[in-house]
Amino acid sequence: MNTNFAPIDLRSDTVTKPTPAMRRAMAEAEVGDDVYSEDPTINRLEARAAEIFGREAAIFVPTGTMGNQIAIRLHTRHGQEVICEARSHVLDWEMAMMAAFSGCQARTVAAPRGILTWQLIQPAIGAKIYYRAQTGLICLENTHNMAGGTVTPLPVFEEIWAGAKAAGLPLHLDGARVFNAAAALGLPVAKLTSGFDTVMFCLSKGLGAPVGSILVGSREAIAEARSVRKALGGGMRQAGILAAAGLIALEEMPARLHEDHSNARLLAEAVAGAPGASIDLEAVQTNIVIFTLDAGDAPGFVAKLKQQGVLASAINPTTVRFVTHYDVDRAACERAAALTVQELKARTV
Repeated sequence: MNTNFAPIDLRSDTVTKPTPAMRRAMAEAEVGDDVYSEDPTINRLEARAAEIFGREAAIFVPTGTMGNQIAIRLHTRHGQEVICEARSHVLDWEMAMMAAFSGCQARTVAAPRGILTWQLIQPAIGAKIYYRAQTGLICLENTHNMAGGTVTPLPVFEEIWAGAKAAGLPLHLDGARVFNAAAALGLPVAKLTSGFDTVMFCLSKGLGAPVGSILVGSREAIAEARSVRKALGGGMRQAGILAAAGLIALEEMPARLHEDHSNARLLAEAVAGAPGASIDLEAVQTNIVIFTLDAGDAPGFVAKLKQQGVLASAINPTTVRFVTHYDVDRAACERAAALTVQELKARTV
């Protein structure tokens, strides 16, 4: 590995370290037992999250996966189907828990750049006949991770909200990076998510907190979510130490997400201008860059980058992913871009 520079970690925005302000807040956090709803810092975080999203209530959970799976359990019953995009996180990266925990199967719908529309969703809804599994939930993702951080625009959502309401179906949003989507569209998250029954968002991705996600919804839904969270082992005690960092993430970090988006664009344009790789530049809308190697061997390519001090992810045998974040500045991304182009050129000699 090149030891002249610190490693540039572009594997995920989950690798960020707590900021100095977060560490101070964690050290000084007022705490109590959250299973008794007595942790004042968690209570403040949940109240603030509900306020920002225009909801009645919110619940702090350890992970986004737990938040999504709680929501699926709330909205469905065993034997139903959950409509989701064919590359969605709830399908590919949550350990088949919609089946294991909620007894539901995924009804997948492939969408260009991961953006589901009502026109694509409607034909997947189970017909109202006794020998056909019924649709219990529509689950969307914004931004869409495996589609490259693509953003679903508000008018697309509005059509889905209206269609789902007419069909009598609940809607959940996996909004792990919804603040990135809101930043890209120039909209408040409350407006961008207003038609969903529940929304999960992560504090520990683009917002930079060390741990935690939030599920927001109605007061009734979140009251039930507390029981489901406990069943999953998510009842925490003096977790205000974590919520203190989450409050800073929620209040201060959304305003700087455009910097990550700009850095991702820099990396994407460097890849687009180099030989040996293919990239959909129009899909690079937030902080994720996904490109395909013409000659394959993404693991080998990632290993070569690691030797140069750039950490990336091989998400399949031919595809590489970069994710920009708070801990990787412009200069680091410029260096990562140069090293990536260098390695791409070396593969085509």
